[in-house]
Amino acid sequence: MASPGKAHRAGISLTELFEMFPDEDSARKWFEGNRWPDGAQCVHCDSKNVYAVASGKPLPWRCIDCRGYFSVRMNTVMAQSKIPLRKWAIAVYLFATSLKGVSSMKLHRDLKITQKSAWFLAHRIREAMADDDKLLMGGPVEADETYVGGRAKNKHASQKKGKLTGGTADKAPIIGIKDRTTGRVVAKAGDVSLDATSGFIYDHVKVGAKAFTDDSKFYNDLKWIGYDHKRVVHTTGEYVKGEAHTQGIESFWSMLKRAYVGVFHYMSPKHLQRYADEFAARASMRDMDTEAIMTELHLGGVGKRLTYARLIA
Repeated sequence: MASPGKAHRAGISLTELFEMFPDEDSARKWFEGNRWPDGAQCVHCDSKNVYAVASGKPLPWRCIDCRGYFSVRMNTVMAQSKIPLRKWAIAVYLFATSLKGVSSMKLHRDLKITQKSAWFLAHRIREAMADDDKLLMGGPVEADETYVGGRAKNKHASQKKGKLTGGTADKAPIIGIKDRTTGRVVAKAGDVSLDATSGFIYDHVKVGAKAFTDDSKFYNDLKWIGYDHKRVVHTTGEYVKGEAHTQGIESFWSMLKRAYVGVFHYMSPKHLQRYADEFAARASMRDMDTEAIMTELHLGGVGKRLTYARLIA
């Protein structure tokens, strides 16, 4: 199923999905083929001198060199999960194809697992979607900040900051950058102060690149630290000035906020970074085929671990 305007993408229908993963063994082989395209490799010592355990117990693979047992789940976000790999594959598909995200309640119903397990699974997939690419964007880039949260007037008094009942004071801030050339998006929840925004852009964009922003004071240092910085003055109604505009990153914010209202209804500030990572990853991969996105989501979780204790801490 290709997204609107992306008909060139090779999608996967639900019928095709269940043909791909008719049983647990087919899902295991898919995950193993992604992680070990040249054959299984020990996760303990990296040896390829391994063999499949006929009974599959205690784990499907064993290393002859270090004598350790291992599986494709180990050292990934799926580690120690009791959820079948077939259900993990279906969840990855839903994340790859749902432009506005997937709620834990939908995963709970579709996968027939508890809502608690679905919530944990979803956050582990989001952990896998975090952008670990150290390659700097070459630009031109658009940078912008936004604030996420419900309307203050709808909140209980205990959730409001002081006597404020509007504006951004009761919402969580996020800054985002979109590379116009590659379509890559990165976003960071938390601080949108002058130092924080300048540092975030410096960490992700090559110095000297074209950087387009609005007239917020948060971007006052960009020219000083070496960027070809141009602004559009939103406060006077200016939204496009030649090639300068922020419409690409604002479109990303629109998608995130539609998901907030229509799918999740609430994003805890505590977990907001993972939601930001989810939507940034989906925006960055939107031109890829569905199975390629699924593969990226799986491989993005290799070497990562999110325990339930850390999630709720």
